[in-house]
Amino acid sequence: MKARNADLWSGLALAALAAWIIVQASSWDYSGPDGPGAGFFPIWYGIAMLALAAALVASSLLRGEPKRVDWRGAGRAFAVSAALAVSVLLFKLAGFVVGYGALAFFIVWVMYRRPWPLAAVVAIGLAGGFYLVFPLLLGVSLP
Repeated sequence: MKARNADLWSGLALAALAAWIIVQASSWDYSGPDGPGAGFFPIWYGIAMLALAAALVASSLLRGEPKRVDWRGAGRAFAVSAALAVSVLLFKLAGFVVGYGALAFFIVWVMYRRPWPLAAVVAIGLAGGFYLVFPLLLGVSLP
């Protein structure tokens, strides 16, 4: 087992995160009189995450020699994670529609490398679709 095996270390980190999610969610109500409680989804999410992390660790141990780390791909994954974090901040500052539109624009323009006018059309269309469906048709307010 080499220390450079990214799948092994990622799997162990995800397993630790999954265990923490399960422990935290186990103190919440699993079910209530109206159906699933606050702990229902996070517990099952943590269980699924733990199982997938275990599969990742097992496959990395059975595979033998690790593949080289794709730093370009890892950078792109980190960029999407950072864009998601920024969009969550925008949800608070400018609302869900604007934050989601900015996230969609970033993903189409930067990650998929499409022209910015196309990214703008996609972002406006998706954000407008959310606004049309939730506040207008369903009467559910977005943050």
